[in-house]
Amino acid sequence: MTTRRTVTKMAAAWLALATVNAPLSARANEKLSPNLGLTSYTGPDRAAKILQAAKAEGELNFYTSIAEPDVAPLIDPFQAKYGIQVNIWRAGDEQVVQRIVAESQGHRYIPDAVHTGSSFLDALRSEKLLQPVVSPVVADLMPETIPDHHQWAATMLSVWVQAYNTHLIKKADLPTSYADLLSAKWKGKLGIEAKSSDWFATVAMQMGRDKGIDFFRELVARNGVAARTGNSLLNNLVAAGEVPLALEVYNYMPAQAKRKGAPIDWFVLQPAAARVNGVAILKHAPHPAAGLLLYDYLLSVDAQKILASRDYVPTNRNVASPLKDVHVTPVDPAMPLAEKTEWNSIFNRIFLHAASARDASA
Repeated sequence: MTTRRTVTKMAAAWLALATVNAPLSARANEKLSPNLGLTSYTGPDRAAKILQAAKAEGELNFYTSIAEPDVAPLIDPFQAKYGIQVNIWRAGDEQVVQRIVAESQGHRYIPDAVHTGSSFLDALRSEKLLQPVVSPVVADLMPETIPDHHQWAATMLSVWVQAYNTHLIKKADLPTSYADLLSAKWKGKLGIEAKSSDWFATVAMQMGRDKGIDFFRELVARNGVAARTGNSLLNNLVAAGEVPLALEVYNYMPAQAKRKGAPIDWFVLQPAAARVNGVAILKHAPHPAAGLLLYDYLLSVDAQKILASRDYVPTNRNVASPLKDVHVTPVDPAMPLAEKTEWNSIFNRIFLHAASARDASA
């Protein structure tokens, strides 16, 4: 889990990369754009004012961790509709946050909008880098995804599901509960992503904290769980048959791979957990009106339908979800640092240290 300490520790390294993207225009001083006031404007001509100011700005800089194949299908329609250039810098969640923090420490204010995981957005909020936004579209979102501070807005849920190789496991043989995984037939067949303490904490808490921790400790002791770094890698290993069943990958990954013909499918065990992803406007945005236009667009029915077509779970209640019958519990993005650290430590002891001990004794 990303912490403020981790973000700050690595910020200096990212400061050296702040000039990598020439097309991204930066504000190199503390002066705020007068258009930033539009983030709190609620008049009846709000949309017209934002559009006029955005067209005058003409471009925006967008930092995101959205999966690369999904960026163009989501952003191209925005550019075509409004004629505003979106300069995109894409990386992993931690890299996105670290770069923003590093650039701000060097007084280089480049991004206007950022889209990443809610826990990482909360790290930016703790650094006082985000601008509160009042948007009428928020009223259409799932209530459980709306933070009181309004410094970011939830765009989609990435639901953790179980994925399996269809050549190695028959649908009829799938477990119907977590308890079923304790059967000896799953020995040596299970895998997990090596940094999934968010998923682990959310599921274990739904089971009952101590009961959940004890269950996963017993599961690893009985049947072993191979840890692999990266959900994409784990998903690929399931499709390749190296990991017959993954305990958790994001739902869109096996769905997209299946459509391409890979021998993979997914199912859901309860309790299920989801990671909230969201969009935010930066406090020193050089093009805040254009950033705000993108913010509203990502929450709109048009963009939310695109996300749903890419197998993400939309937060806008006016758009049908590909997982409409699945109940999920979102990860708490504002979990206190001490609690996050504790869950991360427990996860490592159960899934990573146990595996290292087995390897050493083999």
